[in-house]
Amino acid sequence: MIDTLIARIDELKNPTVVGLDPTVEMIPQQVQTDYFEQYGKTPFAVADMFFHFNKAIIDAIYDIVPAVKPQIAMYEQYGIEGLSAYVRTTEYAKSKGLIVIGDIKRGDIGSTSAAYAAHIDGVKVGDDEFDLWHEDFVTLAPYMGSDGIKPFTSVVESKDKGLFILLKTSNPSSSEIQDVLVASDSQPLYLHVGKLIEDWGKDSIGAYGYSKVGAVVGATQSEEGRLVRSLFPHMFFLVPGYGAQGAGAADLKGFFDKDGRGCIVNSSRGIIAAYQKHDEYKNGGLDAVGDAARQAALDMRAELRTIL
Repeated sequence: MIDTLIARIDELKNPTVVGLDPTVEMIPQQVQTDYFEQYGKTPFAVADMFFHFNKAIIDAIYDIVPAVKPQIAMYEQYGIEGLSAYVRTTEYAKSKGLIVIGDIKRGDIGSTSAAYAAHIDGVKVGDDEFDLWHEDFVTLAPYMGSDGIKPFTSVVESKDKGLFILLKTSNPSSSEIQDVLVASDSQPLYLHVGKLIEDWGKDSIGAYGYSKVGAVVGATQSEEGRLVRSLFPHMFFLVPGYGAQGAGAADLKGFFDKDGRGCIVNSSRGIIAAYQKHDEYKNGGLDAVGDAARQAALDMRAELRTIL
């Protein structure tokens, strides 16, 4: 799957992933009103408007970006109806040829971790298998060590899927844990996690030289990102923090390899809520949401190309 992702990035000349992280406040006011009048102020109304909001964005960007990254918490908070909207979104994205990165950030052990691995492994009922989540990659938290990761790495090979494991994240307080110096060698903890990620993916390196077990490296961590790239050349990065969190293309120059590969850069609010920033779009409906998202994605592609 990592080769498929890289090939699609090369084809579109665009290392962008669109984060599908909707909130009610992002939905155009008239669309909110229509759904609440039809279904009441219910979780179903929110979930259904989320799906159609996502659909408008997917329809607008599927031919210019390689992937989308729905954050499951935005849907999960609305219960079963929200999870249904998540699955409808991933299924629709796959139908449009997009690669789906499920931002689930799971991290547990034993049978619990094996159950979470169904996100990419699917489930078997009798002799029949079901791919319920329609995800190609998922994000994971490594705090519980190999016991929490191995149920997923076994799937990576058998089902040709991929992982992005939290390494050096973009949030300001990440240093409270990730930068703590380890007594044995006085190196920060995140570099030890990097060595684990490298080891977990050492047997799954594809044709482009990158492992199916990648890392989440925040765009706001430019110095650390350059260091991780130099130390772990087979590690593909999922890069949050671009745009709304403050990082720009210049911060990412050291994240890419000499061939301009090695990363896929996420933008969520900067693309899906772009319509709110422009008078020509902000009073429109879902068509305006899609038009603004497409233009924002094109602008991001153009900016990223300046450093590749």
